[in-house]
Amino acid sequence: MWAYETVFYQIYPLGMCGAPFENDGVPAHRILQILDWIPHLEKLGVGAVYFSPLWESDTHGYNTRDYRKLDTRLGTNADFKKVCDALHKAGIRIVIDGVFNHVGRGFGPFQDVLEKKWDSAYKDWFYLNFDGNSNYNDGLWYEGWEGNFDLVKINLQHPEVRKYLLDSVKFWIDEFGIDGLRLDVAYMVDRDFLKALRYESSRWKEDFFLLGEILGGDYKQIMNDEMCHSVTNYECYKGIHSSITSRNLFEIVHSLMRQFGPEQWCLYRGYHLLSFVDNHDVSRIMAILKDPALVKVAYAIMFGMPGIPQIYYGSEWGYDADKSQGDPALRPAFKNPEWNDLTDYVANLTKAWSASDALHNGDIRSIVLENTHCIFERYISEEERVLIAINLDDGEHTFHFDARAGRALDLCTNETVDFGGGLTLPGRSAMVLQPY
Repeated sequence: MWAYETVFYQIYPLGMCGAPFENDGVPAHRILQILDWIPHLEKLGVGAVYFSPLWESDTHGYNTRDYRKLDTRLGTNADFKKVCDALHKAGIRIVIDGVFNHVGRGFGPFQDVLEKKWDSAYKDWFYLNFDGNSNYNDGLWYEGWEGNFDLVKINLQHPEVRKYLLDSVKFWIDEFGIDGLRLDVAYMVDRDFLKALRYESSRWKEDFFLLGEILGGDYKQIMNDEMCHSVTNYECYKGIHSSITSRNLFEIVHSLMRQFGPEQWCLYRGYHLLSFVDNHDVSRIMAILKDPALVKVAYAIMFGMPGIPQIYYGSEWGYDADKSQGDPALRPAFKNPEWNDLTDYVANLTKAWSASDALHNGDIRSIVLENTHCIFERYISEEERVLIAINLDDGEHTFHFDARAGRALDLCTNETVDFGGGLTLPGRSAMVLQPY
């Protein structure tokens, strides 16, 4: 699967392109701004863009109105076709958000139900009770997603619903050549629908990638040969920043060993989960760690651990926003991308990861583990292995360990590192090393 050897870049288009929060129905060609970002993506070295929701919606994108239309605030389908063609020409694949658990109140079939009640041909598309009432005083009750009644839960067991949604996915594959879907709240999506989506999409496009959003529990409930290829690794997302802020690297290393370690009981050996330090739903990593040096450490862990690395737009140059400021703060508009020392570091990690089979597919083992220092290794063989060394102390630290080699190449700087007498790291830093 191509995705297992690809660095992802997440864009929240309604935010990045400066669309108004409420769908005002006024057409604007904002999605074409993405064309100006392609040189930045190429320089950064990413191989795929994941677009957060861009189908016609009521407000934030996750309350879909029309599954076969680009949001009016972003432009036309023809505009998005230009973007897709340009990204593909640059060798960048495209994954878009698929929101299938619920729709917006502006979804045409639901509007038909509100108007015609029992006489609507779409009444069985939703979970309704005509003897109740909604928060909107609709004269009927309906199930919303986790009590959010602007998000109307749809009946994925209904044959017409399933056909409409699957045909919509095929439409985006046929017309735009998309390469995959990120499935919103996949942990709540009907399992039979996920199986049908996996089966049909693989027929329409052999290497079509399905990524499921899951927040906890056993990831294999939806990451398996019948459903999603990968899922969001929220356990390690939390472990990365929590380990750094609490100065307790045991937390993240425990998660890495529990998920991917050498013991046979480890949960996800051989799987490729999506790794990230932030996204559109959580505080930016800079807001949590506040120190660019520690943000570099977080990225080194993310690129060093098993999984598919994903960068969230703006975080590669240290954009700072906290979840407490509200979702719009996490999804800002940028006229142009920026580039600084942090971006250089992330680009070097991207280049190193993209060229390393050990980082794509290698096993993992812990070499050194202390509260503020650790080394873990990704390895395929003695000739193909990478060490990730971390020092959270303010001052330098020297590691003494069985390196099984005298020297290594620092993959972020292309400088040679001599292990003679131990490996010394400056304070608040990480190294990604290829021994030789």
